[in-house]
Amino acid sequence: MTEPSRETTPEAEHDEAVVGSAAEDSAPESAAPAADVPDDTAGAGAGPDEDGTRDAAPAAADSDGDGDGTEDADPDAAEADDAAGGTAGEGGAAEGAATSPEVSEAQAELAAQRELRARIEQRKADKDGPVDAGAKLSGKAADLLAAVRAVESGTRTDTDLFETPAPAPRRAAPEPAPTPVVRQAAEVPSAAPGTVAAVREILARGGAPESLAERVAPLLGEGAAQVLGEDPWQLLSVPGVQPEQADGFARALLGDACGPGDPRRGAALVGWLLERAALKGHTALEAGDVRAGLAKLSVPDPDEAVRQAVSEATVLVFQEEEPAAEGFDDTDDADADGAEQAAPAAEPAPELPVLLGLDRYALAEESLADGLARLVKTVTPEVWDGPELVRAAGEHGLVLHTGGEAARSEPVALAEAARERGLRVAVAVHSENGRVRLETPATTVAALLSGADGPGRDEDGALALDLLVVLDAPQLDVENAAMLVESLPDGCRLVLGGDPGVLGSAGAGRVFADLLAARVCPQIASRTPDPGPLGELVSGIGIGELNQVEAPGKEVVIVPVRDAGEAVHRTVQLVADSIPRALGVPAGQTRVITVGHGGSAGTRALNTALKQRLNPGPGRFGGYDPGDAVAYAPAPGRTVTGTVVSADAEGLHLECEDAKVVVPKERVERALRHGWALTAHQAAGMRWPAAVVVLPGDAAGGLSRAWVYTAFGRAERHLSVVHGVDQALPRAVAEGVTADRTTRLRPLLEALLATPED
Repeated sequence: MTEPSRETTPEAEHDEAVVGSAAEDSAPESAAPAADVPDDTAGAGAGPDEDGTRDAAPAAADSDGDGDGTEDADPDAAEADDAAGGTAGEGGAAEGAATSPEVSEAQAELAAQRELRARIEQRKADKDGPVDAGAKLSGKAADLLAAVRAVESGTRTDTDLFETPAPAPRRAAPEPAPTPVVRQAAEVPSAAPGTVAAVREILARGGAPESLAERVAPLLGEGAAQVLGEDPWQLLSVPGVQPEQADGFARALLGDACGPGDPRRGAALVGWLLERAALKGHTALEAGDVRAGLAKLSVPDPDEAVRQAVSEATVLVFQEEEPAAEGFDDTDDADADGAEQAAPAAEPAPELPVLLGLDRYALAEESLADGLARLVKTVTPEVWDGPELVRAAGEHGLVLHTGGEAARSEPVALAEAARERGLRVAVAVHSENGRVRLETPATTVAALLSGADGPGRDEDGALALDLLVVLDAPQLDVENAAMLVESLPDGCRLVLGGDPGVLGSAGAGRVFADLLAARVCPQIASRTPDPGPLGELVSGIGIGELNQVEAPGKEVVIVPVRDAGEAVHRTVQLVADSIPRALGVPAGQTRVITVGHGGSAGTRALNTALKQRLNPGPGRFGGYDPGDAVAYAPAPGRTVTGTVVSADAEGLHLECEDAKVVVPKERVERALRHGWALTAHQAAGMRWPAAVVVLPGDAAGGLSRAWVYTAFGRAERHLSVVHGVDQALPRAVAEGVTADRTTRLRPLLEALLATPED
């Protein structure tokens, strides 16, 4: 699967800056340019700040310079990989201890937990009404807590909690609930002034910035000050706080009463590692990878730290089920003469990985799988005449459509045909930029979920739809996908379309890729190619070939450079002079795309140079002037591009595509960046008449096929490549190395929608 590394968002940079004084031993930010280039690995992204987009090539990039190949993620990932290093890619050998062929107590315990979960699922299916999707995870945390307490009390043997149990049969798919439940996005409650004051006081005692109080208090609740006093490592729940800083805070409060092996520290670090993994796209991690990450953070007993985190329900334990091998029979009779049959010993089945995950992503994946199964089972098949996609949508509740930019016309045509049939239809895309490019009424996924646009809700709270077509499906993270599917009524058809070659979602999960891999519904591959030299170039990259293409109209131009300084100079020259003069494309319709926010030719350096040339000014509105191009992150994983219009007491006024947006002044610093230059993850789902892709020498480690495919595909008429990575570019395209995301959606879907042929 293709996944790029996340980048640090403006908010993330701000968070780390204000926390920097929380501990005396806080690690300083690396000054090396290459260390600031994020990698586009299998995780998530970072954007303007809260957009969560990561950027750099999925598996190849190691922007943090620690050599672990992890990518930097959204709010706090870019400069903290040294602390978390390698949690997703190392430590497999540490789990390689041989296991006994006999069923252990731990195996029996996990099997019992599976049976209990199956009974809970059945009870949920038998209820008259739907299960509240905002509820806790069906008591799994309590089940795990009981199991761990049983070990601690001696009623069970203290065996390895993570041994692999014997394979269990697939659980039966529950019957669909009669009415879907709409899960609204969680909002952080505001804290009482007294709570904030108490938190501010304890932060000051521990040497942490008092400005964190407004963020800590809502996260930890009414007793936040007492919680911090008893467990200072709860400070890690604040995005941007690093383990070294939380350790310094704890030492200031507890003195010699704490150390690296403190159980509170270990449990908090387990949660922190999983949060970091989510920023890179993982919804869970293998237990061995978590233990390896804890060891790198100087936790003396990683196994005990994991047990503690499980016992406190900080994390959940999962082990997906697989059916017994086909044709396997362990009841062979002896030969007639009493001799045992001579049969070759069967090779042991590979151990299923034990996963650790946070309940929010476990809930989202299970809810999404259940919701998709409900749609599949409640649609009445109909015969629709037309192309293959139209026929498939008539017969099935869930259909996947793959193809490039030109192929978007096919699901749009499906939507128009469905409207002619009298059906209630909506088309949703990832960004405003993508919406205005369509020649049909459309909305964004965010506007559809918030109710700001779309068909509205029926009396049951479901969207009043018979067919929903979602384009840019690779940009759907698991939480938004779950909310979207939960919002659809029984019998509604869902068509997900997108280009599987582009970078994945900025948020956790890989919904589109997991659905394609699960093969639980029809998959229609478009045969409509993207036209022209740009289409030919991008199509070749998709299959691992970086071809020279004929570009008689200067559709593709390569600009070689020797260093990052020259790359910045040539980029400004292209945007401000060459492209407008030669092609008639104004500077405002050209976007620069680079590997990451940092570095000598990252978005920060490029935006500074482009502002000086295109719209110089004092930055009198929080660093911005009217006419500045900006990238706004209204929510993690979303980037909206626009232009500054004015500012007043209400905030900064932007014009984004054809919409007016006001950014509250308290969010300007965290949620806004200058936007002449973007990362590939920020630009995913958007296109412009011209694009300039900047590849300085220190970006070589951040390249992958998916990154190049995404970046080069943002141009409609003209692409300039500022090329300073020599053979790293064709090598990245040819090798296609990407880091995978660890998720649970595929096995959940296979269990719910398995057919007898499977």
